[in-house]
Parts: sequence; structure tokens; C-alpha cells
Amino acid sequence: MAYQQGLRDLVRDQVLGMPAPVDLRERRSRLLLLDAVRRLPRPFARLSGPTHVTGSAIVVGRRGIVLHRHKRMGIWLQPGGHLEPGEAPWQAARREAGEETGLDLRHPAAGPRLGHVDVHRAPLGHVHLDLRYLLLAADGDPEPAPGESPDVRWFTWPEARAIADPGLAGALRAPHRWAAT
Repeated sequence: MAYQQGLRDLVRDQVLGMPAPVDLRERRSRLLLLDAVRRLPRPFARLSGPTHVTGSAIVVGRRGIVLHRHKRMGIWLQPGGHLEPGEAPWQAARREAGEETGLDLRHPAAGPRLGHVDVHRAPLGHVHLDLRYLLLAADGDPEPAPGESPDVRWFTWPEARAIADPGLAGALRAPHRWAAT
């Protein structure tokens, strides 16, 4: 229980410390996330209910941004996914993005940086409270792990914005949030 409360506090502080939302969708998402993290008994546990926190990554480098075509949904998204037991959202973002891209990734030198929040319906009727963190990558070509989507590649920012779904579009309208500094 102490783990859950400590993580609740950290996530709340990260969200409250973010720059202004980029749009109404992100504003609503932040409010929904903060409410859910406060009231749900185990918001970070995937199997505790249909609504839970996920961690994803905006992977950037000199070549642009890395996206992958989601295996089930067939759309281009940022890598990310569910938290493992005892894992924080920024740890899940790094682990999942590493598996899904095969790239060597790191958080900025100052530590994990939350850049966007999106709440959305996911396949199979559950709701993701998605926290999106900046991850930095070298210029290598993506090589996803076996079983992951093989469609992973670098996009320029304009290319990524042109194919982004509504949940990702807001994050990509604020590229200054994803600067490596």
C-alpha cells in the first residue's frame, strides 16, 4: 500500500508540474487521470480493473521521432504499454519502448520527463490513463524484439503529425516539449 501511495504522489506531482495542456483533450485527460489515481484502489495494476495507468514514450533523436504500427489496431503510435508489478510509469515506458523498437533508450540526464497525458479507450474495452515520457535514442535503425510489431521506423515531425491518431496528435503539436535539453 505504501508503494501505491508513494507512486500516486509522484505521478500527481509530475502531472501538476507539467507545462499547460496543449489542447482541451489533454486538459480533460489530466483531470481524469488525477481523479482516477486518487480514487482507484490500485490504479497502477493492469489486472485490478478496466481503468489503469500505462506508460508510453515519445522517442526522439537526430532523425526525428520513432513510431510503430500497433499490432492489433493497425495505426502508427508511440511505443508503450502496461506496467509490470512494482514498476513506475516511466520505467514501463522505457522497458516497453525498448522492446517495441529495439533501440537503446535513455531518459534525459535530469531524469524522467513527463510530456503529455492522454486518456483513451483501448482494445478489449478498458481505459488507459497514459503517461507519455521523453526518451532519447541514438541514430540506429529500429529492430523490435520477436513478437513485437515489425513496422517500426523513424519519422520526421511533419510526417508523424500527418499520420497521428487524435490521442497522439496533441503531443506532436508541441515538439518543444520533446527537446533533448
